[in-house]
Amino acid sequence: MVKDISLAPSGHKKIAWAYRHMPVLQRIAADMKREQPLKGLKIAISVHVEAKTACLAKTLAAGGADVALTGCNPLSTQDDVAAALAADGMHVYCVHGADPDTYWQHLRDALSFGPDLIIDDGGDFAQIIHTEMPHLAQTMIGGCEETTTGVHRLKILADSGRLLFPVIAVNDARCKHLFDNRFGTGQSVWTAIMTLTNLLVAGKTVVVAGFGMCGKGVALRAKGLGARVIVTEIDPVKACEALMEGYDVMTMTDAASLGDLFVTVTGCCDVIDQRHFPFLKDGAIVCNAGHFDIEINLTQLKALAEKVEPVREGITAYIMPDGRRVHVLAEGRLVNLAGGDGHPAEIMDMSFALQALSTLYMAREGRSFKPGVYDLPEEIDQAVALHLLNHLSRGIDELTPEQVDYIDNWDL
Repeated sequence: MVKDISLAPSGHKKIAWAYRHMPVLQRIAADMKREQPLKGLKIAISVHVEAKTACLAKTLAAGGADVALTGCNPLSTQDDVAAALAADGMHVYCVHGADPDTYWQHLRDALSFGPDLIIDDGGDFAQIIHTEMPHLAQTMIGGCEETTTGVHRLKILADSGRLLFPVIAVNDARCKHLFDNRFGTGQSVWTAIMTLTNLLVAGKTVVVAGFGMCGKGVALRAKGLGARVIVTEIDPVKACEALMEGYDVMTMTDAASLGDLFVTVTGCCDVIDQRHFPFLKDGAIVCNAGHFDIEINLTQLKALAEKVEPVREGITAYIMPDGRRVHVLAEGRLVNLAGGDGHPAEIMDMSFALQALSTLYMAREGRSFKPGVYDLPEEIDQAVALHLLNHLSRGIDELTPEQVDYIDNWDL
């Protein structure tokens, strides 16, 4: 189910460009094609359907898997990429801008062929399996989850004894959250914001809500672009960290009247809501870089507004009774993908290399696992980093036997 299969040539070009800049995944794909370790297995993927994701899907298919692909955000699907994969014979269920009912039906469609393994982004697959299709868990080997939000939701299920299958927390791997979440989000969020608005960042006051790995990246790049940065947090330790990195720290209530541009990166709901909307400046820009479109309460904003109108592609103006305009980017959805192309290819090379190797690991070992959330084996994390360093012709030191003894022994 794709919008228009005739869009495939454009999608093939995008995929080829991304793949050219993903050397680690290329190496894994070559091994997969030669060894066919996934032959006979069905894998369902719910990730943003764009060129880098296509490279992951094709890598798993090269390993012998039967792959079904759907999106994890209706505005991040690129129809030409979806068409390209469908033209190549993959099961693809996604259309850009799908309404909520269609979006969730596409997720069900991707699960309907009975996957042995799932790759989830945000936990939508997991939600459907646990609420509508629990029978799928009886034959599944397991899954992989690549987002902070998704891992958090799965741990809630696991802690309450309700998780039905084992899952690898790919997000928690060092090669994921240290690079994808920080540098990938940091760059792609600002690329999208600047493309959507065509406005200057330097000199503006930017409010970043949340100082996790993604928030750190967004704040770092805002500072580098010349913005004055305010961080809001609920964690006192992270707030102190932001303060010592040179950012101002305050509540969202205090920041609301100061910010020119707001980026929410928390994974929680109502980060900016009716408590704050009355204090926003005329022309304030708000956007979300968290997985779900719940961080900015658009229902409340619409209720407060006298008029709502599109003012530029990807930008909606909410006009208040007093004449102030609040500009929302990408409908409050994940701005770097709903309003841009997502993370750079080199970043997703590392993340999707982890996904591919995690899927392979789960295929080999997952049948022996009980339901739960598992860390990615450290050797997989290190293998991805070493592959990248080798490609870049960069070397690292090794411990001498004497150094190993020093580290491992109390008495030396």
